[in-house]
Amino acid sequence: MQPDGTIDGTKDEDSTYAVFNLIPVGLRVVAIQGVQTKLYLAMNNEGFLYTSEHFTPECKFKESVFENYYVTYSSMLYRQQASGRAWYLGLNKEGGIMKGNHVKKNKAAAHFIPKPLKVAMYREPSLHDLTELSRSGSGTPTKSRSASALLNGGGKTPSNNDLS
Repeated sequence: MQPDGTIDGTKDEDSTYAVFNLIPVGLRVVAIQGVQTKLYLAMNNEGFLYTSEHFTPECKFKESVFENYYVTYSSMLYRQQASGRAWYLGLNKEGGIMKGNHVKKNKAAAHFIPKPLKVAMYREPSLHDLTELSRSGSGTPTKSRSASALLNGGGKTPSNNDLS
């Protein structure tokens, strides 16, 4: 996940743009957030992946672990209308993203292997927080919180001065 919101694969395991936070938002449901970009991965109603600055229902993915330790992520909102088949995250051999409705769960394109780096405690993103953020420009008095403060459990976020 690049800073401009571009989503693609890489063969570089150590790329800082290939590190994601898997944030639990329900039972076997996660939000996927780029560590460097702070953007959420989302899938729209046509099966295309995109990035979002804010957590939305399109950012929820069901996480399924298989016996071979591969993990798949399927949209919690969208699936094939006729068959009910889930839409999955997938990358082709060149690292390009695939439309969710073209990815099958038993194909390599949909198989990911999470590599835990550290365990961090995050406050679960909430659609309620989105309502507060969206009303902040409407003149309705609300608490103002930055997105990083929301993900940091509402705590103080470090500024550049705090890091020295």
